[in-house]
This record gives sequence, structure tokens and C-alpha cells, in this order.
Amino acid sequence: MARLEQKGRGSRSDWWKEISKSKSLYFLLAPTLIMLLTFNYWPAFTALYRSFFAWDGAFYEKYIGLGNFIEMFQDPVMLIAFKNMFLLTFGSMVLRLVFPLLGAEFVFNLKNERAQYLYRVLFVVPMVIPQIVTFLLWRFMYGMHGPINEFLRLVGMGNLARGWLGDFDFALFAILAVGFPWIDAFNFLIFLAGLIAIPNSIFESALLEGAVGLRRIWYIDLPLIMGQIKLIVVLSLINTIREYQMVLVMTNGGPGWSTMVPGLAMYHNAFQYGRMGYGSAIGTTLFVILLGLTYLNMKYVRTEIEFDA
Repeated sequence: MARLEQKGRGSRSDWWKEISKSKSLYFLLAPTLIMLLTFNYWPAFTALYRSFFAWDGAFYEKYIGLGNFIEMFQDPVMLIAFKNMFLLTFGSMVLRLVFPLLGAEFVFNLKNERAQYLYRVLFVVPMVIPQIVTFLLWRFMYGMHGPINEFLRLVGMGNLARGWLGDFDFALFAILAVGFPWIDAFNFLIFLAGLIAIPNSIFESALLEGAVGLRRIWYIDLPLIMGQIKLIVVLSLINTIREYQMVLVMTNGGPGWSTMVPGLAMYHNAFQYGRMGYGSAIGTTLFVILLGLTYLNMKYVRTEIEFDA
């Protein structure tokens, strides 16, 4: 026992010696850590605490336990919002995985290096355009006299023209279609980097075995870029589930509640209706959903490296 205690004291002493050797670096890191704790972690913990209160954000505060959460799951608007969130998440996940991967495969397999560079630039340039500009442009395109409806009238399909964002049946799908052809620049670059990192010897062996085209993509490329796929799945889940800016700009949750999502409901309740406690409960629920989905993805989606280990 004495030997164990002595060993513990020795390890703690070594730990402090290591810290003292790098104290200047810890000093430089301190401002960043303080800012993170103040502006990232503290608001998150505060929201968790406030979710158990009826709170207006300023003066009124009353502890109500799980009252906000019970109300949330009994609120018909929130039930619609969660349904829309899962539909948008599923659809967006397919679009953000499939089309950037196809774009990366096409560019990666180009034989001309100058053409590869040109297409990389073309796919990445939209990344510098502010999202609000993209949302406003698509809202214009969906208008009754926007390019989409005018094109339908031009080809003799004017009966299909409609106010897409004002149609109860099509508004949610119109929002999902924003960004066509859906080659997200960040996801494209991640996939392309993963493909470039695959050793040429593997492709040469696959060619000798007759694994070309779709067979090569299925049996070689996808297993070896599973790490990139996991990363994009997690980031896409986070971005899609907490997303509300696009819906706010394009429909503000309408028509009716047909495009309402939890993030927008949180924004409305917290900043328009003065129900900060209820908004905090919505945010806490989104955090729990994200945490659960991220855990399932990290635990059950395995990469080739993880299988080998």
C-alpha cells in the first residue's frame, strides 16, 4: 500500500514537472480556454439549467421541473417541427453524401491534371458566397414568376407552375432541393482528399483483379474512405438538426407550420415570445438527439482501420 501511495505521489510530481516545463504554452492557451468556457460552455450549461424554469430571459423566473419538456411533446407545432426535422435530415444526409462523393470520384478519375484543378476550383468557389445570398436567390427562383416556373411554362408544362414556397404540399421539398446539384464544397474536398490518400498500389491491384468502375467504388473506394464518411455524417447531422436560418429566410416556418423546424421554433419562442426557458428546453432536446445519433454513428459505423485494429 505504501509503495502504491509513493508511486501515486511520484506520478503527480512528474505531472506537475511536465506542466512547469511548458508553463509558457499553458499561459498562451489560457485566454483561448477562458473564451471557450465563457462564450461556448457557459451558455450551454446555462441553457440546460434554464430549461427547467419558466423564464422570460430577464426578470420572471419560476422552477417548473419537466414542465417545458412535457409541453414541448404535447405541442402540435413542435410535433410537426420534429417530423420536418427528421425528413430534412434524412433527405439532406443522402444529398450531402451521394452527390459530393460522385463529384469527387469524377474529378479524381480525370486523367488531365489541369482539368482536375479547374473542376476543383469550380466546385469550391461557391463556398465563398454567403449563405444568405444563396437562400435569397433560391427564394426568388421559387417565385410565381421565377426562373423555375418560367421554364415550366416555356416547355409547355405551365400547369405545374406554382408558388413553391407557399404550397403546403411542396414547400418542405422545395427547401430540401435548395443547393442543386447539391455538391457541397466542404464535403467534396473531404471525399477528394480521402481518395487521393489511397495508395496507387491498391488501385493497380484492383485493376488486375477486374475491379473497375462501380465495382472499384463499392469494394475499394467506399471502405477506404469510411473515416471521411463518418466525419461528414456527424457534421451533416449537427448542421441539419440545428439548422433554421434557411427556413427562417425562405418561409419563416410557413405556410402554416408546414416547414417549421425545432431550431426555428426555439428562435421564435426565445426571442419573439419571450419564453427563454421553453426555448432552452428545445435546445437541450436537440442536443440530446444529436448526442445520441453521433454516438450511434461512432459506435456502429466502422472504418477499415478500426476493423484491422
